[in-house]
Formats: sequence, structure tokens, C-alpha cells
Amino acid sequence: MPPDADTDPQDDRKDGRDETPMERADRNWGEILQELRVLQTGTQILTGFLLALAFQPTFADLSDSQRAFYLALVVLAALATIVALAPVALHRALFQQSLKREIVAYGHAALVTALVTVGALVVGVVAFIFDVVVSDPAAVVVAVSLSAVLVVLWILVPAVMRARGRQEARS
Repeated sequence: MPPDADTDPQDDRKDGRDETPMERADRNWGEILQELRVLQTGTQILTGFLLALAFQPTFADLSDSQRAFYLALVVLAALATIVALAPVALHRALFQQSLKREIVAYGHAALVTALVTVGALVVGVVAFIFDVVVSDPAAVVVAVSLSAVLVVLWILVPAVMRARGRQEARS
């Protein structure tokens, strides 16, 4: 009978690291936690900013559509926080259940989802500010511009690097 992948001391990948599947899961979990810490800090700052806005005297001057946009951003901020904390909650619920690789896979999916949510939140908050301070057309321009930068830096650059890495691996 083959050894269990969780207890097999052999390195199962030829990636230059000498680690078992469980050591890799532990390392990957640590990396996910570090990334979640960075993401959570930004999310907390944006959420705090949004929550403080409602208590400003000029908040009453917002139009109905601006108020609706604001509330959508508050919900998005709460969603980003919940999604970013989900891997930690899952880890606590499954602590010492020998499910680290499953937790890491879940954490990865939650982190990607949280990044998308926070990306939308950042673009939305800046667009909201431009809408209130400048104009609705200015908000659209800044939202489209920031969305383009986000797509380039978060999607296109990694895709190009991934393709180059595959090409180098084949040569």
C-alpha cells in the first residue's frame, strides 16, 4: 500500500525545495496568512473611512443615488472583511483535523475572492469621493482608469510572467 501523502517524508515535487507535502502546506498557509494581513489592513482603513463618513455633517447633503452608492460600498467593505477572515475561521473550526491542504486550498480561493472584492472597493471608494467632490463624469473617468490599472497590475502582469516562466521551463 502506498504511503499516505500527509505522512510521506519524500519530496513529491522537483521545484528546488526539499519539503514534504505537509511542510509545503504549512509554508503555503503561512504565506496566505501574511497576504491576508496586508489585505486586512487596507480593508480596515477603507471600512473605517466609510463608517466615519456617515457621521459627518455634510453627509445629509448627499443625493439619493450617492447615498445608495455609499451604502453599497459599506456592504462591499463588510463583505471584503468577512471573506478575508473566512480562512482564519475555517482554520479554527478545523484545527488539528489533519486537513491543512484543504484549508490552504480554501484560503487561496478566499484570498483571491477578497482581492477582487477589495479591488472593487478601492475603485468604488475613489469614484464615490470624485462623485461627491468633483462630478459624476469625473467619478466615471477615475473608476475606469483605476480599473484599467488594476487589471494590468493584478491580471495582465502575472499572466505575462506566468507565460514567460512556462516558456523558460520548456527551453
